Amino acid sequence: MKAVVVYASKYGSTRRIAEFIAEKLRHEGTQAEARPADAVHNPGDYDAIVVGSAVYMMRWLKEAVEFVRRNRAVLANRPVWLFSSGPLGSDASVNDPKLEPKEIAEFREAIDPRDHRVFFGALDAGKLGFAHQMMRKLPAARAMLPEGDFRNWKEIEAWASSIARALEAPQSASESGMGA
Repeated sequence: MKAVVVYASKYGSTRRIAEFIAEKLRHEGTQAEARPADAVHNPGDYDAIVVGSAVYMMRWLKEAVEFVRRNRAVLANRPVWLFSSGPLGSDASVNDPKLEPKEIAEFREAIDPRDHRVFFGALDAGKLGFAHQMMRKLPAARAMLPEGDFRNWKEIEAWASSIARALEAPQSASESGMGA
């Protein structure tokens, strides 16, 4: 089984989640690699695909959205999992439906992913671009954008392990493309 973890990351937090997922998949016996969305030119080369994006203003990054839209025919015929990275802090639950990015409903309809997860992200103020640095100077924004690493690695590892188990399970005839 060959899998790719495709990601769009602005400051590296989502990239690290994708690399961690690929590492866990490899550890559990799946041939896997993590690659930026703009570096995966033929997702049909993979048996399974995980797509993740950083989330800003409740939206996935453009590169990830374009990847899914451009490859929807291939993705609709492969096992696909989606993840979003972005909420900061620990006040909210990542299972809160209000944290689901706008594009996920469209993706559910277009490619029927097996799952979508929201993971808390990380913010290193030293890595922010000029616009985000200026935004953090506002008192309200500073409270909404706390600095720190809020990623729950045990939760991410458990999710990656569930993907590995799903990939090990024999596919039904219809899932493998052999059905009517």
